Amino acid sequence: MRKNIIITGGAGFIGSHVIRRFVNQYPDYHIINLDNLTYAGNLENLKDIESKENYEFIKCDITNAKEIEGIFQSRSVHSVIHLAAESHVDRSITNPIDFVMTNVVGTVILLNAFKSYGDTENGRFYHVSTDEVYGTLGEEGKFTESTPYDPNSPYSASKASSDHFVRAYAETYGLPVVISNCSNNYGSHQFPEKLIPLMIHNIKNEKPLPVYGKGENVRDWLWVEDHASAIDAVFHKGNLSETYNIGGNNEWKNIDLVHKLCEIMDAKLGRKEGESAKLITYVTDRAGHDFRYAIDASKIENELGWTPSVSFAEGFEKTINWYLENEHWLDNVTSGAYQDYYETMYNQH
Repeated sequence: MRKNIIITGGAGFIGSHVIRRFVNQYPDYHIINLDNLTYAGNLENLKDIESKENYEFIKCDITNAKEIEGIFQSRSVHSVIHLAAESHVDRSITNPIDFVMTNVVGTVILLNAFKSYGDTENGRFYHVSTDEVYGTLGEEGKFTESTPYDPNSPYSASKASSDHFVRAYAETYGLPVVISNCSNNYGSHQFPEKLIPLMIHNIKNEKPLPVYGKGENVRDWLWVEDHASAIDAVFHKGNLSETYNIGGNNEWKNIDLVHKLCEIMDAKLGRKEGESAKLITYVTDRAGHDFRYAIDASKIENELGWTPSVSFAEGFEKTINWYLENEHWLDNVTSGAYQDYYETMYNQH
């Protein structure tokens, strides 16, 4: 009998890579994708597996307790991998309530449903979180699993709160839980409000390349396929009630990353060296902008044997090539046309 595994937010950037991996590699799982298809949820990301026998999509809002309870009641849910989240820091600054509702309330509703109807004896509730809950670093040091929480944006505060609720449910109700906190992801199918796809799109179309402040902020970058493989490892081998930090060991200043993108894109587009760099435009820094994130991923490496499979140069090259070879996808996303796909495929209005 197949195990029913719910993956929330599966039509999003990271979620679609996780869904694809689990559907293709674990035919004995029945993967149920719960996604509300907000602006960053795109079912076109999953066209290659949507007809697979062990895959099912359900459009739903995780903040709707009655709807979520009904889904859990009607199925024998073995486990949950919880990826659904509002995740863009800028949007959290302008509209924090949406982040509280989805990231905090939605997580608690899922925990309640799993507590009441999930397989709490054999399954697990896996909560996927962010390194931003730890706050900011100076020039030295890295985040470990024991770094105190110190969130600085409404987004990171909402994720920190959801992490605490997951741990509280483990302590109070004995739920089998595991948490991971990852660094910045990059790769194919990422919504173009994020740095790398935004820059690729704007370079291609010779539009300004907005860089916050002086571009000195430092981020650790993780290829999304490697994040999916880490989630696989934590889900199957991670110890209950443990936290695992997932990082790419690739620290870049934002401005250096943008210059590197410009250099590669100039070569690929046949432009003169330095041509795209002229598009760089410095804009007012984000409020509460964390200076530096860096992940110490030694725990997941030592305990679960996971390490990134590609160098940053290789992952970067794959990513740029994908966006240049899939202009139709990028055009559909930037125009909003991707939202028509759900109506066409699922005939719901």
